[in-house]
Amino acid sequence: MTPEGRALLLAGAAELGLELSAEHLDRFARLLVRLTEGSAQLNLTALHHERDIVLKHFVDSLTCLRGGWLDGAGRVLDLGTGAGFPALPLAIVRPDLQLVALDATRKKVDFVERTARSLELNHVQPLTGRAETLGRDPAQRESYDRVVTRAVAALPILVELTLPFLRTGGFLLAQKGPIGPEELEAGRRAAQEVGGEIRAIDAFVLPIAGDARSLVVIEKTAPTPERYPRREGVPNRKPLFWRAT
Repeated sequence: MTPEGRALLLAGAAELGLELSAEHLDRFARLLVRLTEGSAQLNLTALHHERDIVLKHFVDSLTCLRGGWLDGAGRVLDLGTGAGFPALPLAIVRPDLQLVALDATRKKVDFVERTARSLELNHVQPLTGRAETLGRDPAQRESYDRVVTRAVAALPILVELTLPFLRTGGFLLAQKGPIGPEELEAGRRAAQEVGGEIRAIDAFVLPIAGDARSLVVIEKTAPTPERYPRREGVPNRKPLFWRAT
């Protein structure tokens, strides 16, 4: 990582109230190398310039720490982790979290596993599969304290896919761009249907980059009905209470 990249990372983290150590910076620098090399072979990310990766992958991933919703130790599922975001940046700064990085694409999960191992992030566990299937697995269902997602799907889709994984009293932290009133209302109704309630909608701008972001926080208030999640593909084709095209 160049001195400019380190300065951007330090400044972006500082805007989030985070003070990064030399060890943190070293791991982020190694993550940048792994991502750049891996992306050349596996097409992991559309971002290729250091500034974009630092701000729109690393710093953006850390924005789910806003508001203290991830405070305290716990078991956290990163659903739709892709190339490891937000799981890997979170693992670097929060060694107290037990992070499970889930994606349906094995090559991405394999990359996350290799990268976590190379960075000595032993509290990151890989998991390959579809959320609709794993959400019904007794070993996974209602077994997480938090679920984090980053730009995965519309809110009503997200709540059906994620809330089955949460224990009652746990939280979904959905990292999104700007969210309109129609999607928000559909997400609210879908959350109630599958056992949750919206607790916070944190609208902000990404440090330094200035891009509009939203962090939607949903509490799991009751057990998810057994009929959810629906079978593979249905939540995306027929989102609960959502008819957007």
